[in-house]
Amino acid sequence: VTIHEEIKTRTGNYQVWIEKYKESLTNLAKAGLRVITYNFMPVNDWTRTNLDYEMSDGSKALYFNWVDLAVFDIYILQRKNAAAAYPQTVVAEAETRHASYSQEKLDQIAGVVMFGIPGEKKITVEGMREKLSLYDDITQDKLRSNLVYFLQQITPLCDELGLDLAIHPDDPPCDILGLPRIVKNIEDLEFIINSVPNKSNGICFCTGSLGANPNNDLPEMVKKLGTRIHFTHLRNVKKDPQGNFFEDDHLGGDNDMYAVVKELLKIQQEVPNQISFRPDHGHQMIDDLKKVTNPGYSCIGRLRGLAEIRGLQLGILRNME
Repeated sequence: VTIHEEIKTRTGNYQVWIEKYKESLTNLAKAGLRVITYNFMPVNDWTRTNLDYEMSDGSKALYFNWVDLAVFDIYILQRKNAAAAYPQTVVAEAETRHASYSQEKLDQIAGVVMFGIPGEKKITVEGMREKLSLYDDITQDKLRSNLVYFLQQITPLCDELGLDLAIHPDDPPCDILGLPRIVKNIEDLEFIINSVPNKSNGICFCTGSLGANPNNDLPEMVKKLGTRIHFTHLRNVKKDPQGNFFEDDHLGGDNDMYAVVKELLKIQQEVPNQISFRPDHGHQMIDDLKKVTNPGYSCIGRLRGLAEIRGLQLGILRNME
């Protein structure tokens, strides 16, 4: 359930939006839902630079490239002092690429970066500038404070309703477009849990989002978070030395999915409720290549990921027995 920007900035009618959020939570509980996922990413939610990255088998994946993001940030968005946010090598390459890209290519990059959540109204470059300006005076500490306030308002109700909250990590897990990110590593996640210790306050452990940060040790993070993991998104990424990444096969990529799933299954033995998981994202492949699908959510690729993860779970459980 998405969070209104005025809640994130704690401005305008934020208290009204919080009350409406509580009403939604109550209705969801009545409908039988138990786990509520949300994120606190400012303005842009998840961000990629290519939605059709071609894999060696001909399938298509989502891709994030720092140089193309810099092209958007410096030359299309024209954010003030944007170049200072990138290494000089990235700025230089962005200048070269911008000069070589056609207007069609530049429009394509802008559309991908600003894609947002499917079904929501598309944002324009000018609209993006306006939304970014709302965060001019919001530091990482301020955004953290706003998140804690929001959780303090809703967790008592969630405790009463028997709901489990699961905050989704930032995607990618780093500051972008001048915006602070506060859900990107174990320190952030432990801060969120410790600041609002209500039993309903928990984590959506997304291996793809967290795994895009090379400093994140995913199996160790699972161990530390333990039963506060209320939901899991299982997918994999492949990173290069510059920090660019594409979404790889679920059992491929840089992240040790075996070790992550093994630790999650250990936690499952300690809690009464099933820890839900999903094969988060999948490659566009076979017949789905001919269809219009939401990025990451074509059917066949996700079913392949589901089959792989279920097989991995079965093997680990049999070995645990």
